[in-house]
Parts: sequence; C-alpha cells; structure tokens
Amino acid sequence: MDFELTEDQNTIRGAVGGLLKDFDDRYWMEKDRDHAFPEEFYAAVAGGGWLGITVPEAYGGHGLGITEATLLLEEVARSGGGMNAASAIHMSIFGMHPVVVHGSEELKRRTLPRIATGDLHVCFGVTEPGAGLDTTSITTYARREGDHYVVSGRKVWISKAVESEKILLLTRTSRPAEVGRRTDGMTLFLTDLDRDRVDIRPIPKMGRNAVTSNELFIDDLRVPVEDRVGEEGEGFRYLLDGLNPERMLIAAEALGIGRVALDRAVRYGRERVVFGRPIGMNQGVQFPLADSLARLDAAELVLRKATWLYDRGRPCGREANTAKYLCADAGFDAADRALQTHGGMGYSEEYPVARFFREARLMRIAPVSQEMILGYLGSHTLGLPRSY
Repeated sequence: MDFELTEDQNTIRGAVGGLLKDFDDRYWMEKDRDHAFPEEFYAAVAGGGWLGITVPEAYGGHGLGITEATLLLEEVARSGGGMNAASAIHMSIFGMHPVVVHGSEELKRRTLPRIATGDLHVCFGVTEPGAGLDTTSITTYARREGDHYVVSGRKVWISKAVESEKILLLTRTSRPAEVGRRTDGMTLFLTDLDRDRVDIRPIPKMGRNAVTSNELFIDDLRVPVEDRVGEEGEGFRYLLDGLNPERMLIAAEALGIGRVALDRAVRYGRERVVFGRPIGMNQGVQFPLADSLARLDAAELVLRKATWLYDRGRPCGREANTAKYLCADAGFDAADRALQTHGGMGYSEEYPVARFFREARLMRIAPVSQEMILGYLGSHTLGLPRSY
C-alpha cells in the first residue's frame, strides 16, 4: 500500500493552503460574530477553480475524485476557517453528485458549469422536523400537474438557504401506503428556491454562524418536470449514491479542524509561561495533546482507505462510516483539549479555540450522529439485529 500523495494531490494542498492565508483569525471571528456569509473567501476559492474539483470536465470542472475533494476540504478547515469555511463550499464540492450521475443532460448543462465557476449557490433540502434522520418519514409532497409539480411541506437545518438560488429537494410523489417499500415513491428535484413560495427562517445556533441553518416553509412551489433528477419515485436511491462520499468529506473537515486546534494548542503551550516555565513542559498539558495527535493520525488512515476504495469503485460503507466516526471524535477531542490548554483565555473570543470547539462539536451530530454510525456498523458489519 502506497501512502504517498501524488504530485497533483500535493499541489492541491499547497495551492489551497497558500490561497487561504489571506483569511486570518480576525476575518473568521468577525464573520461568525456578525452572522455574515464569507463572500470574499467564497470568491477566492471559486476564482481559484476549486469549486469544480469533482465536476466532470465536460461541464467545466476538473473531474477529480473524492480523495482530492477530501484533501481540499481538510485544508480549508485546517486553515483556521473551520466549519464556517468548509460549509460555505461543501455543497458545491460534492453535493451535486446525484445530478452528475442521474440528472438529464439538459439539467447538467444548465447547472453544473455554474457550480464549477461559483456562480450558482445550491442548498440541500432533505431533513424535516417530524422525520429527523428517518428520511423515509418525510411528508413534503410533490403533486404532478401537467408539465409541473406543485410542492408543499417543511424542511429544517437547511444550510445556505439564505444565499442559495436553487435547492436539491427531496419530496414524496407517492404516499408510503401506496408503495411496496417506504424507500419507494420519493423524488428528487433541483429547482429554483422561489422566495414567493418558500419562507426561509434562519435558526439561532451555538456556532458556525457565518453559514446559516434554516427552516423552510414550502407552499405550492411550482417545479418544472425538467427540474426532476432522474426518474420519479427513485429519489431515495439516488441519495444513497452520495452518502459514503458525504461521510468522507465530513470526516476530512473534522480532521482539519482537529489539526488546526492542535496546532494552536501546541503554539500556546510553547509560548505561555507560568511558574517560570512554558506550560507545554508539564505532562498534564503535553500528554493530552500528544494523545490527540495519535488519534488524529489514526483516524486519517481510515479516511485515506475509504477514499481510496471509493475512487476505485469498490465497496466502502464500513470504511466511510468508520472514518466519519473516528475523525469527528478525534477532531472534537483535539478542540476540547486545545481550549483546556488555553485555560480561561480559551473560553474567551480573543483566541479562536472557542470557535473551533463550537464548530467541532457539530461534527458529532451532522450529517449523521455518532450513534447512527454505530448502529450501521453493528447491523451491516457485525451482523447484529438492526436496532431501528
């Protein structure tokens, strides 16, 4: 097994790292404090051509794999932007995968080139208040009327809805009682987020405030048939194609935020002098940080295996879920220990570790909780009875 990154992969790391040096801790502190989308950061990433990293070359992208996408997003989070930075571009990097694989040629040509240039912001509309992680229980309904569908329902925790022009929207086109399996009768659309028919309400939250999370109230939204992704009733199956890559991207972001938190803790441990010596000399400070280094390194290895398998078309559900689980835990533990290393100053906003702590905590919840990951591994890998 070769652990060496290719020349192109090293170029991605170096180029992105250099690009993001212009966005310092103060920039991200102010964006988070002011609840302001990082337009300058987004424009810089788009201008560098990075938003199209996984978009096929035929539609203006680079056509690279999930390995390169994870390297990009890890570097973005590690730059100090954390989840505010990663979430600003996450959907563009791989969220359009169902459209790439299952969308019509017309739909792809209409949308993918704009994704690659950064001209088009898209949000992902799946989760609902009454369904949570039980996607088969969604109730947002699309009724066919000639050459349009009429959609009504509610969505929640929709990132970037405020900034987005379009939404990748999962609906029901058949009621559960009308189909043989609960996963049938669900249809996916990529359509305009018409503000006259969709009421967008930002949700107050503890962190990652430069990128909004929103509740959507959809009332008779008219969706052209041409905006449907693939066949009617197959939307849930299309979503499954993107689940493993999404877990890998989230794992990379958690890894990046853990790395930058650890870097800042080590820097503080060298510089902060108490009782006449740097606090990093004390084993009570040094050992937890060393432990986090080991755990981040171990989690990264599972992530690299997962992306290697995916890019070669091999089964990777076990590895993708394990990577998300381990990276999320290791990233949060590193952020927690970084805050503890800073002592009282870690709880202030003068240092960025408080922001890293808040944002890293999210990774243990979204887009799937640690408990759901364990449930998957328990039933699908260990063969135990399914618990849900």
